[in-house]
Amino acid sequence: MAVEKKAMSPYEAERERTVQENKRKMEALNLRHLSAAVAPKTPSPMKHKRRRLFQEAAAAAPSPPRRSRRLADLPEIKYADACAEVDGERAGRWSPRKRSGSVYLARTGTTSMKARLEAERKAEELEAQLDPEFPSFVKRMLHSHVVRGFWLGLPSHFCDMYLPKQDCTINLVDDKDEEFGTNYLAYKKGLSGGWAGFALDHVIQDGDATVFQLIKPTTFKVHIIRATVEDDDNEEVE
Repeated sequence: MAVEKKAMSPYEAERERTVQENKRKMEALNLRHLSAAVAPKTPSPMKHKRRRLFQEAAAAAPSPPRRSRRLADLPEIKYADACAEVDGERAGRWSPRKRSGSVYLARTGTTSMKARLEAERKAEELEAQLDPEFPSFVKRMLHSHVVRGFWLGLPSHFCDMYLPKQDCTINLVDDKDEEFGTNYLAYKKGLSGGWAGFALDHVIQDGDATVFQLIKPTTFKVHIIRATVEDDDNEEVE
C-alpha cells in the first residue's frame, strides 16, 4: 500500500484525501437513516381528499348551462330535436324530381349470373341499334352502384374522348324525357351526387344493365334493361 501511495501523483493524492474526507462527513451526518425517517410511511391525506372531491363532482347531476341575460326571456332551444329535423330533411333529399311515394325495394330472390349476362346482352343489342352519331356505352349495375355508396364510375376511355376535363353537371334523361342533374367528377371519372336520386327513382337494381347515350356534350340518354330474377319458387319474373 505504501508503494502505491509513493507512485501516486500530487494531484491524485489530494483527490484521494478529499474523497476520504467527504466519506467521513457523510457518515457523521448519518444521511441514510435521516432520509428514511423523514419519508412518509402513509400517503398524504390531501390526496384522498382531492380524490373524494373529484368523485363527488362526477357523480353530481350536471348543472344547467349559464345563459346570457339577453337570452334569459327567450325559450330554450333543444338542439337534439333541431338536429333530428335537419337529418330528416336531408334523408328525403334524394332528387328534386323524385316521385311522391317512391321508395327503394330490393328484389326478393337472387339475380343469377345467367340473368345478368342476358341483361347485358340485351343492352348491347340495343346499343347497336342506336344512332352511331351519338357515342354510347353499356354499364352493368353492381351492388355499389345502386345499393350502397351510389358511386357510378364511367369508362375511362369514354370520359377522355367525350366528356369535359373539369367537374360539371351532367344531366340524365330517362325514357319519359325527364332530366336529372348529377355531379360529374372529372378526376375520378364518375357520377356522384344526383346519381342516387336517379337510381332510386327508377328502381335500378343490382344485375340490371344500362345504356348511356351522349346526346349532348353534358347530357346522357339512359336506357334501362331489367334483369330477370329467380324467386324462392324458382320462377323467373321481370
